[in-house]
Amino acid sequence: MTEIARRILTPPAGYAATEAGLFVEQLDDQDRRLREDIQTMSAAELAWQPEPGLNSAGMLLAHIAIVEVHWIQIGPLAMADSDVAPVLGIGVDDDGMPLAAGGLPPATLREKDLTFYLDLQARARAHTKRSLASIGTADLDREITRRHPDGTPRAVINARWVLYHLVEHEAGHRGQILLLRHQHRIATGAA
Repeated sequence: MTEIARRILTPPAGYAATEAGLFVEQLDDQDRRLREDIQTMSAAELAWQPEPGLNSAGMLLAHIAIVEVHWIQIGPLAMADSDVAPVLGIGVDDDGMPLAAGGLPPATLREKDLTFYLDLQARARAHTKRSLASIGTADLDREITRRHPDGTPRAVINARWVLYHLVEHEAGHRGQILLLRHQHRIATGAA
């Protein structure tokens, strides 16, 4: 008899706003799926680019972690500026994105193995969970005006949208990583 997969999301305890806990559960589910997909990636595969100027899977994994910390800091935590380095040990630009035409992955990611990237993901998620534990529903409603570098308004968002965006962001980049894995297998004859 075939085992039936269970896909049940239940808001975890420990969050002032049940909705914030549900977003964390969604992020954790995305993370679980991503980890299953990449568990056999070597350092060489993580660094591989289809051609110079295009992202590597490692760059995308670092980017997912950086973006999660950045958006939690400027969204739900309402910090004027984010600083991901104390949380991740790498800076906001250390994912190398966007790459210049013909560019290679940044030196900060050179020869990094899967353990490095999984640690980045774990640090980002621990920061998210700590940060969202005391966030209330009113905090999720709070609007934030994002501005262009010259100070003119660019967009108005709320902290709830930030959490939604983190789920869609990780899911989208997971798809890119899966495509890179497929391209890598073809390019190396492992397909």
